[in-house]
Parts: sequence; structure tokens; C-alpha cells
Amino acid sequence: MSNLVDDFGRQITYVRLAVTDRCNLRCQYCMPAHGIEIVPRNELLTYKEMYRIVRVLTELGVNKIRLTGGEPFVRKDFMKFLEMLSFNDLLDDINITTNGALISKHIAELEKLKKIKNINLSLDSLQREKFAKITRRDVFPEVFKTFDLLDKSSLNVKLNVVVQSGVNTDEINDFVALTKDRNIDVRFIEEMPFNGNGQRQTQENWNFTRILNEIKSQYTVVEIPSERSSTSRNYSVDGHLGTVGIIPAFTRTICNDCNRIRITSTGTFKNCLFDDGVFNLRDFIRNGASNEDLKNLFLQLVKQKPKDGFEAEANRKGNVTESMSTIGG
Repeated sequence: MSNLVDDFGRQITYVRLAVTDRCNLRCQYCMPAHGIEIVPRNELLTYKEMYRIVRVLTELGVNKIRLTGGEPFVRKDFMKFLEMLSFNDLLDDINITTNGALISKHIAELEKLKKIKNINLSLDSLQREKFAKITRRDVFPEVFKTFDLLDKSSLNVKLNVVVQSGVNTDEINDFVALTKDRNIDVRFIEEMPFNGNGQRQTQENWNFTRILNEIKSQYTVVEIPSERSSTSRNYSVDGHLGTVGIIPAFTRTICNDCNRIRITSTGTFKNCLFDDGVFNLRDFIRNGASNEDLKNLFLQLVKQKPKDGFEAEANRKGNVTESMSTIGG
């Protein structure tokens, strides 16, 4: 069986699949206040099409999937799709990124699906008013309730915090404090330009180094080994049960070991977060492509994977103006 290997010798074992472009929040760094122009439902991949794409990818060596959106729990019958995916014997890990506003009633059911290992919960402020300002929705109590329930569950919990200049940088060490008695990972993410408007104007550059220095101003941290393809650099905190990590998403120092591809909710295949998208799988499938056709296509597409995000961005036809909800955060 052939494996997906790009021209730089990187084997692709991980796919990020957006199940919808819709979201119940309106985070400032993700989309404009009025939202985005959502696509007609018939232009979204069906669950059957998604399952087929994932099955073919797993036959080419992919063994891990992350389901994103938009907000995945917005899409009707998402739990049934998770059950469907769990029958794929070639998948080892099924992970989910969520904003937490709709998931709490499903946690017990998620624990029963053994392949679901990690839940990444987006939480950018611990203050209700600031959270509402960032997300443009007053749902902090529900999201924090979800965090508590996940922390008490058997699922691995990662808190994703997008560090936003002039907005929540004063809370960085408040988030680190959460790891004192909780076995969780808090991951700080450099802000990226995918908010539907292009890059936000900021007065300060809160990059990897500055975030780390802010943490070190209050805590003693030691870097811990990470998987080769990890998107974050991770640290133990002296006297804390949990860990912290920093994802250099914008400065892009993590590209050399990249093992992932992305598929948007409308079927656009992306080798890199920063590229335009290289092929529409939805149309290919609906025009009658066989599984063998899909395999050959995937083997060809990954050969186009750029060396890094800077090369991908340089090859774009236009400026970065998409919403992360459209790309698949």
C-alpha cells in the first residue's frame, strides 16, 4: 500500500477536516461582526462523502483526524458522524476542536467512543465581559461549565487561547494558573490573519518569544519533549499538574516536520493553512471518481505541499482575507 509522502520526505498521517463553515460565535479574530457568507448546504460535503474521503486517506497511511468547523456541533447529526468514523479500523485518533457552547450534553456519549482522545476547547478569556467582547456572544457560563465537565471526564483536554494584542495578554498567566491542580494542557496560539478582513492592525507583536517571556515572568518552566510533528512547543510548570504550550502559528517555525493536510467543509484540499487550496474534492467525487481515482489524486496532491507556510503564502493568488471558519480552524 502506498503512503502519502511529499517531495520533502514528510509522510502525511494527519488530516484536519472541517465539517461545517457555520458557527454560533463571531470571534473577532475569526470573522467579521456580521458573520461570513455561508455556503448553501448542498455545497457542503455530506457525511457520506466525508467518510469516504477519510477512508481512502487512512488506506494511504493517515491514522489521525481532527474535526473542526466553524463549530462542528452546529451541524445536525454530528454525533452520528462521529459514531460512523469510529468504525474505521485504520483510524487511531479522532479529535475535536470546539468552542464549547454546545457540547456539554454530549460529553458522556463522547467518552463511550474510544477513538475520541482529545478535545481542544477554545477559550480566550476567563472574564465574562471580555469573553463576550471577543466572541460577540454572552455564553461564557456555558463554555466554562463545559471546561469543568471535560476536566472531570476521561477525555484529554487542551485549552486553546488565541493571544490577541490589546485584548487578553493580561490573562496569559491566569490561564497558566489553571494548570496548577488540573491535568490539562493550555496552549497559547499566535494570532493569525484569518478573520475575514485580512490581518488585524496591532500595536504589539505577541509572538512565541514574547508569550514565553510573559509566562517566565511569573513561573518557572522547563521545555519537555514533544512529538516530532507537534504544532506546539510544550513546557512543564514547576509545581503544576498540567502543562503549557505555545503554537507559533504565524511565525511558522513548526513547518519542517509538518505531517498534516486540511479539507474544508466544501471539499477544498489544502496542503497548508496558508495556501489557496489546491483541488476541490467535492466536485471530483460528484463527477463519479472512484476510490482508486481518489487515491491517485491524493498521492499527486501531496507532492505539491510547499516547504513551509511562507512559501505557501507567497504562492497565493490574493491576500489572506478568508475567515478561519471557512478554512477550518
